[in-house]
Amino acid sequence: MIVVFVMAGFLWGMGAVLKTPHQARWIMIGLLFVGVLCVHLILPDGHPLREGLGGSPALWIMLGCFAGLAYFYRKGLMWIRARTNPVSFDPPVTGQLFADVELERYARHIVLREVGGPGQKALKQSKVLVIGAGGLGGPAMMYLAASGVGTIGIIDDDLVENTNLQRQIVHKDASIGTPKVFSAEATIKAQNPFVAVRPYHRRLTADIATDLFADYDLILDGSDNFETRRLANQVAVALGKPLIGAALTQWEGQISVYRGVGDVPCYACVFPKDPDPSLAPSCAEAGVISPLTGVIGSMMAVEAMKTIVQAGQSLEGEMLIYDALYGETRKIKLKRDPACKVCGS
Repeated sequence: MIVVFVMAGFLWGMGAVLKTPHQARWIMIGLLFVGVLCVHLILPDGHPLREGLGGSPALWIMLGCFAGLAYFYRKGLMWIRARTNPVSFDPPVTGQLFADVELERYARHIVLREVGGPGQKALKQSKVLVIGAGGLGGPAMMYLAASGVGTIGIIDDDLVENTNLQRQIVHKDASIGTPKVFSAEATIKAQNPFVAVRPYHRRLTADIATDLFADYDLILDGSDNFETRRLANQVAVALGKPLIGAALTQWEGQISVYRGVGDVPCYACVFPKDPDPSLAPSCAEAGVISPLTGVIGSMMAVEAMKTIVQAGQSLEGEMLIYDALYGETRKIKLKRDPACKVCGS
């Protein structure tokens, strides 16, 4: 029996060294437990291997029952704690837009001259689509949810991976292996249960983009490939939706607001062709400093909120570039291309 406990300790220790998620370690220990039970059920009485494991399955069954009781006891405590939360999350009274607890939650917005009650109402009634639930989309959607944006759509076809957790703060270790959109939905709902979240676990493609974008007021593009960025820009321009796009690599990030109307360019005006892959490597190839995603992602949320409440001056017609390594920011003017294939005449 001691050998089994030593093996369980070895599996847990190796998992810790390899930084394997806790869930995966428990699964391995569970498989070891199942193996021990199989030995007792398959081998005849008196077999040396059975004798070495206690001779009878009764002790192991009792141990399994005890572990199950401990698990469900912990889950029960968590359920009770959630139900006895002193903060009331009752929905708004019929005819009211906000619940009482929401007015208290957004008080720091309401006292802002540029936001106030009308601005907070506009946030509540707005619908924002976030493309990509990763390094940029994650912090953007978290701040939008915390700020009271009423409906947040999330489209992404990826699963959470261990390498994501260095910078994608919307996901947790326990979410590894689950779709990013559902992991992000859980984080958002835990932070603000008054926000409606629409997860779309699929890739953005031309056959769904138009119908999808049409249901939202504003598009945030946090994707990591030029194909998706060009598709998002094309559909946003066609529907007249403002598009907030950002990108980053290593220590530097950039962000702008694209429209493709008046003097404001669209994404294709600024980037008519995809850059050479050697000049625009992915984060996996070039690396990225983790807080940079939070900085640029938060900027995306700020630009979205300014657009919704119509406050200040947005980054339309400008691109803000942030160099985290040297703590520098700079802006460059962007011009609309009359010959642009997407928004030009």
